[in-house]
Amino acid sequence: MGALKGIRVLDLSRVLAGPWCGQILADLGAEVIKIERPQVGDDTRMWGPPWMPNQQGQATKESGYYQCANRNKYSVAIDIASDEGQALVREIAMTADVVIENYKAGSLVKYGLDYASLSALNPNLVYCSITGFGQDGPRAEEPGYDFIIQGMSGLMSITGESDDVVGGGAQKVGVAVVDIQTGLYSTIAIQAALLARQHTGRGQYIDMSLLDVQVAALANQGMNYLTSGHSPKRMGNKHPNIVPYQTFKAKDKEFIIACGNDKQFKDLCIAIGYAELLEDTRFLRNQDRVKHREILIPLLSNFFLQKNAQDWVSAIHAVKVPVGVINSIEDALAEPQIQHREMVVNIPHALNPEFKVIGSPMKLSDTPVEYRHAPPQLGEHTTQILSRYRNAHELDALRVKGIIDMHVA
Repeated sequence: MGALKGIRVLDLSRVLAGPWCGQILADLGAEVIKIERPQVGDDTRMWGPPWMPNQQGQATKESGYYQCANRNKYSVAIDIASDEGQALVREIAMTADVVIENYKAGSLVKYGLDYASLSALNPNLVYCSITGFGQDGPRAEEPGYDFIIQGMSGLMSITGESDDVVGGGAQKVGVAVVDIQTGLYSTIAIQAALLARQHTGRGQYIDMSLLDVQVAALANQGMNYLTSGHSPKRMGNKHPNIVPYQTFKAKDKEFIIACGNDKQFKDLCIAIGYAELLEDTRFLRNQDRVKHREILIPLLSNFFLQKNAQDWVSAIHAVKVPVGVINSIEDALAEPQIQHREMVVNIPHALNPEFKVIGSPMKLSDTPVEYRHAPPQLGEHTTQILSRYRNAHELDALRVKGIIDMHVA
């Protein structure tokens, strides 16, 4: 039994932030009903290649992007621009505990699917709106995109090599990290609101903004600015407050050292055979190593060129100083630790029984995450879900009008 068994979620979101939130809730046992546009579906259904291969190895119309954020959900294809489609969605909302949507601020008012409209029908509803800039403020009506928010929030000003090196300049993170973080924060807020409902007796509205989330996620870098009055700069793979905490080049390739305290630095120097560094008082304390990083780092960099990366990693790992190689995603998923933790799981798909996904990182002892079904095909569950609200004759009439889509792509 999942932790959220008995919770029904109406997922009106698409692309990544909202669907990521919905998938987490679904993994935890909630029934998540995803509303998609007939014939087209979630925008990310078209974001390929790559496309999932079928059992014969041929490309299907199921994109990897869509599949990363929609497992354990039920796909129901409804045209919410139609009066009858809106009526159907409202009926689902009347039986739901949670609504997730990521339309532009105010967009759902004309459909009668906004918080005011739905909470009037169901006062217990927890309604989560995810937008780029929030529901108020000078930019509230603008659409929000992860890449733009990475730039606006200051994240890209601290990501990438410094301007004074070859290849320097601002860089975005390699995944849509703002969307992912917003999905995580939204999940936390929804669960908090569900708990609050137990003692208040009512639902509530949640206003989530991508920009707010990424500003909050500046974490130590944001506080470094507030503390010093100076904006942190791009430092590539270096850490602003800890030394040595970065990549180094070995004879064959790069590896990472994350030396978090003075004892670890001492152990590092002994493990690599460079104990003479400990005779220099400028390197004994982290605060001094930060101050004198321009002296220490070249010494270490030259020293590490003597051997291959794995030689250094093995020696440093033996004394329990954090160290690691830089894996490709293929290498990472083949790591024994990742395999042991079951972070790649098989969920049979209608088109591919060997279908695999990245697993959930949540390990609950009593109510574990369950992988009940693969990311759905478009409209796969339209009949199953809507038969709760309409009989077969009524559903067929809606299908003929194009208001719902029972077709499995």
